[in-house]
Order: sequence, then C-alpha cells, then structure tokens
Amino acid sequence: MRACVIVLDAVGAGELPDAEEYGDVGSNTLGNVASAVGGLDLPNLEALGLGNVLPLEGCPPQPGAPAVAGRLLERSKGKDTTTGHWELMGVLTPTAFPTYPHGFPDDVIDPFMNQTGRGVLGNKPASGTEIIQELGEVHQATGKWIVYTSADSVFQIAAHEETIPLEELYDGCRVARAILTGRHAVGRVIARPFRGEPGEYERTPNRHDFSLEPKRPNFLSLVRDAGNAVYGVGKISDIFAGCDVDESFPTKSNVDGINRTIELLENIEQGLVFVNLVETDMLWGHRNDPVNFHRCLQDFDRRLPDILEALRPGDLLILTSDHGCDPTTPSTDHSREHALLLAYAAGRNAAGRIHEEGEFADVGATVNGWLGGKSPGKRLPGSPIEL
Repeated sequence: MRACVIVLDAVGAGELPDAEEYGDVGSNTLGNVASAVGGLDLPNLEALGLGNVLPLEGCPPQPGAPAVAGRLLERSKGKDTTTGHWELMGVLTPTAFPTYPHGFPDDVIDPFMNQTGRGVLGNKPASGTEIIQELGEVHQATGKWIVYTSADSVFQIAAHEETIPLEELYDGCRVARAILTGRHAVGRVIARPFRGEPGEYERTPNRHDFSLEPKRPNFLSLVRDAGNAVYGVGKISDIFAGCDVDESFPTKSNVDGINRTIELLENIEQGLVFVNLVETDMLWGHRNDPVNFHRCLQDFDRRLPDILEALRPGDLLILTSDHGCDPTTPSTDHSREHALLLAYAAGRNAAGRIHEEGEFADVGATVNGWLGGKSPGKRLPGSPIEL
C-alpha cells in the first residue's frame, strides 16, 4: 500500500474559533484570495472537490466529487509550520513555542556570539527579504551574522554565501539550536543564505531548517514500525529534525517538489510520500500578493492530473495545509486557520462526502491505518477519515 500527503503550505481554509486570540479574525486564505482575484481558476482542484471544502468564488461545490472534503481544526497552540506539520502526524503542542517580538535576550545572543566567534546585527522581527537589503552591506563589511525573527517561533540567521561559507552558516545554526532549549526552545532555527550585490541581494535556495525533535510515538513512527518507508519531499525532513524520515529530497521550488513527488509515485512500491510545497507561503502569502498566490495554486492545479495519473489503484492521496497566511489582510504573518482537506482513494469515488468536525491529526491517523500501522489507542489524537 502507498500513501501521499501533500501540504500546500499556508493555504488556510478560514479562521479557527480562537482566531481572535491570535489577532486573525477575518482571515480566510482560500476564500479571500478567491474574492481578491475575481474567482479561483483551478479546474482540476475544483473537479477533485475543492469547492466542497468551503464556499469559494469561482469554485462551486461538486456533489459527485471523488475526494472526501473538509476543514480540519488545530488543537495545538500556535500557527507555524512546525506546529501544523507535527499535529498532522499526531504530535500536539499544548503550549505555543516561544516568540520574540522584541528580539532575543542577552542570555541567547551572548553565548551565540561567543561560541561562533562572530557578532550579531539586527536581532529583531523583520521581513527576510528586507533585512538583507538593510544590513547586508554592513554584514559583508564586518562579517557579523544577521539575526532576526518573525511572529513565528524562529531564530533566523542570514549570511552572504561569499562572506560566510555555507557550512559555517549551518554550523552557526547548530550552535544556536543547542543554545535554544528550555524556555527558549524555539520551533526552528533557520539558515537564510543570500548572494548578490548591495541593493540587489537575493536569498538562495540553500535554506536549511534545524527543528526540535517531535515526540514519539507519532504517526510517522507508527507507519515505519509497520514496515513502510517515509519519503520526505521539500522541507519535511527539516521540520521533523530528520526523525522517522527514511529518505529526504530537498527541493528548490514547487516545480521541483511536484516533479520529485511524481517520480517517487512512479517508482516506489510501498510507503508514504510526505510533501511540503512552500511557495504559496514563502513567496506570496508573506508578501501579501493574492494574485501570485492564486497563480501559484494554478501551477499546482496544472500538474494535479500528472500526480493523479501516477497513483495506482488502492493508493491514498491527501491534500492539506498547515496554517494560513492570508495575503489580503494587513498582516504579513501566518494566520490561525483551519487546514483544508481533500482525501482521495484511487479507484474509489467519495461522491462528494464531507468529513465533518475533523482535526489536523486525522491526516496522520488515516495514513497510519491505510498503511497497516498499529492503532495508537488514546495515545495520539485523530480519527481515520472514512474513504
């Protein structure tokens, strides 16, 4: 048996009941993008059942859609990539990872500088593309790290690849990861390399995330205990700190990720292909660009038939998301939203069935059951989706 889970990063499906606590009332990434562009043009996702997830301009419901559709509730606290992906695989985060709206304190920054032998610039919340333009030239002149954060629980380190070698940047991230424990245990330390000249700096594809390790058992570990391999495409291995990912395939773009996914589906005989497609979040959600957010979804929609064609009878495909990042709101941060759900069993027709009152961990529970994993009982959240 085989399963494929594709996370369309930040493609949220409407505010969660506690969105007010996060300042996200009114956020609805899919719905608001649809309105902003005058209606979605996603014929293949529409045919699969996207319009059954929630009301979407330009994407009407399909009563006979082959996929089970729904919206998933997040039980964890937070609205970041790590929290969302972990909960999809049954790992709850009852206390939100720490965030640093005023920058990191001295008991983090001082040992980081001492252990890496370099000073620090920035140390504040910032847009990654903007802070390298602001501080890149000083960074190149001084050799100091550019350290910044966001509304998410992240410690981000930017460095020009010709000023600080890539491996030294990664080593610096490992130092930060070792420091950021206990009350400072941020979800991710992220290497953000860039290149270019002052005023024209560009981030490179050599980003690398250093995450906390998720608790076990989880649905990835149960899937592997049942004799299945887990193939991580994109930043999946980074998000799970390499735990319970047998083979990792980092990608440089959504196109690369889709191609790798199809290649795996054409060749593997058993296991889970777990995919993150990040561009909706990284390139367009955080930049408040609904037009290109829609175009990015259209790029995926055009390749969806190729993914479906690579499935074999009895395969499971789940399309979902990890949080929102509504590009139509004033905020450029993630938004506290439901995850979308489209679950399709190749060779079966769900006839437009809706998965009611689902939660993030239903994804992992469904995959685990599909691939013959042991039932976790009450140790893990989530219930299998009726397919």
